[in-house]
Amino acid sequence: MEAIARAWDTAVRTALPGPWRPRRVVGEAVLALVMGGFAALLELITGSGLAVPFGLAVMVLFVLRKGLPAPVLLVTAALAGWAAGPLPLLVCAGWTAGARIRRVWSLVGAFVVGWVLFTMTGVLKEAASLSPKLVLGLSLGFFLLVAVLPGLYGRYRAQRRALLDALRERNEQLVRERVMVVHQARLRERHRIAQDMHDSLGHQLALISVHSGALEVDRTLTDRQREAVGVLRQAAVAAMRELREVVGVLHDESTAVPPATGAAAGASGRGGVDGVEGLVESSRAAGAEIGLSREGERRPLPAAVDHAAYRIVQEALTNAHKHAPGASIGVALRYEPDALVVEVTNGRAPELVGARTGAGAAVSGGQGLTGLRERARLVGGMVHAGPTPEQGFRLAAVLPYEGAEQDGAAGPAGAEDWMPEGLTPVEAGRRRRSPALGCAIGVGTVALTVLGLLVWGVVAFVQGTNDASVAKPMFDQIKVGTAEAEVLRTLPRGNDFFTDTYKGSGPEVPAGAHCRWYGLDGVPGSGWNEEHVARFCFRDGVLVDKQEYVMRG
Repeated sequence: MEAIARAWDTAVRTALPGPWRPRRVVGEAVLALVMGGFAALLELITGSGLAVPFGLAVMVLFVLRKGLPAPVLLVTAALAGWAAGPLPLLVCAGWTAGARIRRVWSLVGAFVVGWVLFTMTGVLKEAASLSPKLVLGLSLGFFLLVAVLPGLYGRYRAQRRALLDALRERNEQLVRERVMVVHQARLRERHRIAQDMHDSLGHQLALISVHSGALEVDRTLTDRQREAVGVLRQAAVAAMRELREVVGVLHDESTAVPPATGAAAGASGRGGVDGVEGLVESSRAAGAEIGLSREGERRPLPAAVDHAAYRIVQEALTNAHKHAPGASIGVALRYEPDALVVEVTNGRAPELVGARTGAGAAVSGGQGLTGLRERARLVGGMVHAGPTPEQGFRLAAVLPYEGAEQDGAAGPAGAEDWMPEGLTPVEAGRRRRSPALGCAIGVGTVALTVLGLLVWGVVAFVQGTNDASVAKPMFDQIKVGTAEAEVLRTLPRGNDFFTDTYKGSGPEVPAGAHCRWYGLDGVPGSGWNEEHVARFCFRDGVLVDKQEYVMRG
């Protein structure tokens, strides 16, 4: 029972897709009553005697048209081929099928089968009065106009609505992505500021600390002056600690986006390789024993590489002053064929200096070497740092002349990010088609088909009138008593569509004879409501009677 209940629930949901709000229920009920009443009225006018059955059937099919578009189209086409009542529903069924059947070939198949059913029921009903060929042509043209054209327009409307929905969703997604890109740009800028604060201010504070340490051991100062210098040095160390805490907070709040390079770096105005000599002189002025050497042929550097080299030297000197005060320092810039090598080494810190500082351990936020490695990575280089056999420390960076990432960060998603995988923008543009294009092709095909049928109908009508009429001179030449075969070779082949109304009219048919009727052309003095008829009657293979008479409309 549960399986039956689930199957029934699934069938109902398929046939009557929701949501069924009160407004929709009222609208569907009113429209179903109107369509059923109109179908019943048409059947009453035609006198078929099936007004009530057709009216009820049309009401039920109208309600089911959205959930079962293909079956409703087929049943409606079969009914419309037999009677006139379901014709308005055929328009609605074609519209709904075009809008709701997603697959193109399923839609084409539904319309083809619908036309076959429409034609078969028409042939079954009109076979006695019309030729099957004429019914076939008329049914094709009528079905194209009444069912296929509304289906094409319904499909166009549905595809246009789907396209607008997709564009609206894509626009909303692009807006969201733009907000994310702006947020990431802010984080990158925050990270860049934090890194510059760490590199620049940290270096200056380290120099202050070195100067203060040198003054503390100056024998020319009084005890009070040395105490003041010690307070100054402790303040510098505290400032360095607070600076690293702030930089750490900025790093944590960002998404670890690498610091900006390229144009952003150039805007900082902190110098490049030319500024290394200034860093060396500042350290030397603070009392450090430091040397600078350059090797190789100097060459111009990209802005990102130039800035990275300056920052690497600055951070290396800061670390040397902080962790090995009083040790000798060596700075080397080597221009290799494919890269710039920056090397900063320092020896072991003298024991005397470490004993007299008294300011606690050196402050380290753990951001210096990480930032240097990121700077080198952005320009396609690398950084190596580690102790030397002489218990000193060495930092070396290899910076290619052509930076790997000049922008420092990927830009926002562009138009190519929306292309299907494996397609170029040109190929994707060729694959995209406007929803109106397919419908326009369909409408053009239907229009050409209907035009062709119209031309064929005109030609067939003219040919049919020629086959169903006899000229007056020919009628006069045919004599009673002539063999039937000879008369039939002389007469046109006839057409019951035009001469069916002539049967049973005129003088009494001779006993045992079978007759053929034709319209008579070329009779002078015919009135607008008069039809001249020619009748030929045969018996035993011979023409036994020939009559000419007038039928009045």
